Amino acid sequence: MRLILYLGKGGVGKTTTAAATAVRAAELGYRTLVVSTDVAHSLADALDAPLGSLPTQLAERLWGQEINVLDEVRQHWGELRTYLATLLRRKGMDEVAAEELAIIPGMEEVVSLLHIRRQARDGQFDVVIVDAAPTGETVRLLTMPDTFKWYASRVMDWEPGTMKVARPLVKSLVPAVDMFASLERLTKGVEALRDTLLDPQISSYRLVVNPERMVIKEAQRAATYLALFNYPVDGVVLNRVLPMEAAEGPFMQEMARIQQGYRQQVYDLFAPLPIWESPHYARDLSGLKDLADVGNALFKEVDPVKVQFQGTTQEIVREGDEYVMRLPLPHVEIGKVAMTKRGDELFIEIGNFRRDMILPTTLAERPARRAVFRKGVLEVRFGPPEPIQPVDQSPIS
Repeated sequence: MRLILYLGKGGVGKTTTAAATAVRAAELGYRTLVVSTDVAHSLADALDAPLGSLPTQLAERLWGQEINVLDEVRQHWGELRTYLATLLRRKGMDEVAAEELAIIPGMEEVVSLLHIRRQARDGQFDVVIVDAAPTGETVRLLTMPDTFKWYASRVMDWEPGTMKVARPLVKSLVPAVDMFASLERLTKGVEALRDTLLDPQISSYRLVVNPERMVIKEAQRAATYLALFNYPVDGVVLNRVLPMEAAEGPFMQEMARIQQGYRQQVYDLFAPLPIWESPHYARDLSGLKDLADVGNALFKEVDPVKVQFQGTTQEIVREGDEYVMRLPLPHVEIGKVAMTKRGDELFIEIGNFRRDMILPTTLAERPARRAVFRKGVLEVRFGPPEPIQPVDQSPIS
């Protein structure tokens, strides 16, 4: 079983990349399902075929699906929402407010992932490829298993003793269902889901970027948070690259020249991950033939279903009152390390190598004290947060 998720800023070409990967995987003999979790589905447009909430066969060994998350929530976890709404109404809350507050935060995201895991687990497919929502929503989606478990344990007072006492009461309130059994089933599913999402032999996360400054910045943030939560990233797709030799006229030549600078940034920033490049096509791409061409040009001799990178791209650990960030840079020659920190950005220079890093909130609020580079690993130490200086509220004379 393999699960591959494509992430990136809206409009970078995730859908085309995911669909092209799926077509290539099917060509290589894998039973392949490509799934969209984005509310604004565009997968059917890329495949040039109608898709529904169940897998639709498109070709030999290839299926497509656009998950209807609202239907999934109603079908599988509607009774849980009914119970919470009933409980809130008995506390004196009006009906509309009770219905709204009964929606557990992240339920839609959790259900999407549970559905995808079920498709992969049931053995009908060798690989499930996910066309994910824009980066921020997807990072939130991936952290939802932990958030959901915390919320559920607080709302339901998840204690064995409480369950024994409360179960008869709950069944008398909502006799058609056993809410605790429902919640227990959901919680176990979420625990198994987290194990699947963190297993580097099963799940891979791939970033899709364009050679543009803002797109690269957002991909850096995504890579940082994926590393922070131990999600295994195994590659980057550099999409819509203008070839210098094909650029005609001053305008297109200047665009291609600027892109080359950002292209080099991608290779520097995301090392040691493999980078796959896709050119900027002069036409709209849709249908299986176009997607097959894209998949072949993108991966060439590489089998996209295989795990492409194993190991940590970034590690953050706590040592006493400090945090230590370790970053493997195997292709950088040893040299003196220069470091500058501005807000949530950290600028590192080692000889001719320069890297701009996006820091998670935990490190952004701490001073960067020391950076050393040894045996191909950059190590940066962050001290305790600096105390906030009190504001002088004395009257101005």
